Amino acid sequence: MNVILVGPAGSGKGTQAEYIKEKFNLLHLSTGDMLRAEIASGSELGNEVKSVIDNGLLVSDDLMVSMIEKRIAKDDAQNGVIFDGFPRTLPQAKALDEMLTKNHNSINKVIEIQVPRADLIARITGRYTCVKCGAGYHKLFKQPSKEGVCDKCGSTDFSQRDDDNEESANKRLDAFEKLTAEILPYYKDQSKLYSVDGTKAIPEVTSQVMSAF
Repeated sequence: MNVILVGPAGSGKGTQAEYIKEKFNLLHLSTGDMLRAEIASGSELGNEVKSVIDNGLLVSDDLMVSMIEKRIAKDDAQNGVIFDGFPRTLPQAKALDEMLTKNHNSINKVIEIQVPRADLIARITGRYTCVKCGAGYHKLFKQPSKEGVCDKCGSTDFSQRDDDNEESANKRLDAFEKLTAEILPYYKDQSKLYSVDGTKAIPEVTSQVMSAF
């Protein structure tokens, strides 16, 4: 089974992807994680990607398609994939269909998580992580039990992504909305699109997501 999760930064795609992954034993393929790993490598490509992301823009179709095709050819993707953050453009969506068709496969469900922009900005700009263990927190919704101390490892060193600021977030949301205006009708015409209300509590959003299956 292959599933696409569609939603802007801060919509909760990652949380729902983890639940679907455990429920159906699928590979959770987050393009954001793939790109951040490339950035962390310090390669020329990584530096190029960092510049694009820091300016609130999206990585080119050709680069994303190439990275995805290489990744889904690995053994751990054979049971099915949750695509988180891909496709983001109509050419990417069509390229993904072509990739899967070559292997006698297809996309089964496309789940769109809808959240108003004001809520997304609040979610994005409040996010931060523990530098030592990577545990995620939020200034409004999920602070450590003891102020300034990570619940998981006890570290007091935290960081925030460079692009988790209001200006960059608005640019990313503008780009996301412009591109998904093309891909959502594409999947709706295939009767694969299912929309859920991402403003609800996490268990309620999960319930909506699972009803798509």
